[in-house]
Amino acid sequence: MNTTAQSPGGGASPVFWGLVLSAVGVMIITMGIRLSLGLWVSPVNTSTGLGIVTVSFALAIGQFVWGASQPLFGMLADKINAFRVLVIGGLMLALGLAITPFMETGVGLSIGLGVLVAAGAGAGSFSILLAAAAQRLPPERRALGTGIINAGGSLGQFLFAPLSQALISSFGWMTAMWTMAVAALATIPLALPMREKKGVAEARAAAQADGISLGEQLKVAFRDRSYICLHLGFFTCGFHIAFLVTHLPGEVDLCGLPASVSATALSVIGAFNIAGSIWIGWAAQRNRMKWLLFWLYAVRAIAIFGFMLAPKTPSTFYVLAAVLGVTWLATVPPTAGLVGKLFGVRYLATLFGMTLLTHQIGGFFGAWLGGVAMASSGNYDWMFIADIALSAAAALVNLPIREEHPRMAGAAA
Repeated sequence: MNTTAQSPGGGASPVFWGLVLSAVGVMIITMGIRLSLGLWVSPVNTSTGLGIVTVSFALAIGQFVWGASQPLFGMLADKINAFRVLVIGGLMLALGLAITPFMETGVGLSIGLGVLVAAGAGAGSFSILLAAAAQRLPPERRALGTGIINAGGSLGQFLFAPLSQALISSFGWMTAMWTMAVAALATIPLALPMREKKGVAEARAAAQADGISLGEQLKVAFRDRSYICLHLGFFTCGFHIAFLVTHLPGEVDLCGLPASVSATALSVIGAFNIAGSIWIGWAAQRNRMKWLLFWLYAVRAIAIFGFMLAPKTPSTFYVLAAVLGVTWLATVPPTAGLVGKLFGVRYLATLFGMTLLTHQIGGFFGAWLGGVAMASSGNYDWMFIADIALSAAAALVNLPIREEHPRMAGAAA
């Protein structure tokens, strides 16, 4: 396996970059579209008259479905290979975006955005792409590779947030969404380097197998305290991100600022997370990943606390976006890395997919309760307070995770 992903001299080979850049391209589109959906909340609500709670609930369902689809598509990828799953996901994502403008009820909106768009984005997201890379890359290249792939999601947010806002402002939300549907189809040709000849995936799985079935591996994992701690921390991560992605535009509007501030803030988050994702991939090769997670969650709590005390100007939103951006998706590589350290990479797509399911259960509550808080109190203050408390708890819950220092693991190898 190493000979295909690493050059004889020890550097990254063209195969390494082909695989990584393919995953980055897919991630740019799926995560760019998904993380920009908050920009559609106000225009969809205005156009349909369904109400903020109904629209938020549809997106909250999407948060859960995106997470629930990860382990399911992970299991499917383990059986039929990642490329076929990516094709299925691209078609589902495009279909969901294409039909949503025709949905005039809460149920219809939930089917379009909450099921098809979310599941399609899930099939072309972290669980599939990071696992496919981890299974094909040598151990010493996995952290760097997954960090770069993770940055693709941030780059997607950086590019798609202002693009989506510009399309909505210029052509209306329906045309903007149909444009996104066309963009979703581009994930299929971008995924072509993920194809494998018949028998290659089976041979790799046999080489990585250790005599344990998937069901047995799941039982072992869910009895492991470290794995449970990862789930608890990731729940908070999902709550935090889903709330902000869905309702940051609403907070901007409450402060009397133009919609362009929302798009710019989401874009700033994406830009800074590119650096954060690449840095975390580098840092994970040299530091305990549980400590990286501790500091990522702690910084989020401090940032939100500072935001609540600061005057609400465009600069305040941009500073918050920059600080959060460094930590935004940077939790993903160390979480996936710890799952791989604890249980190996054979069933990584499924085991990491399970943590993403927990992440998105938190995301469901973050997106939905944000709408409930706004409808009941007229602001998001209690949600920001909950964000602070949960982020602080997530920082602490990662500390009991068992993990060797990378230098010790390298010496043992």
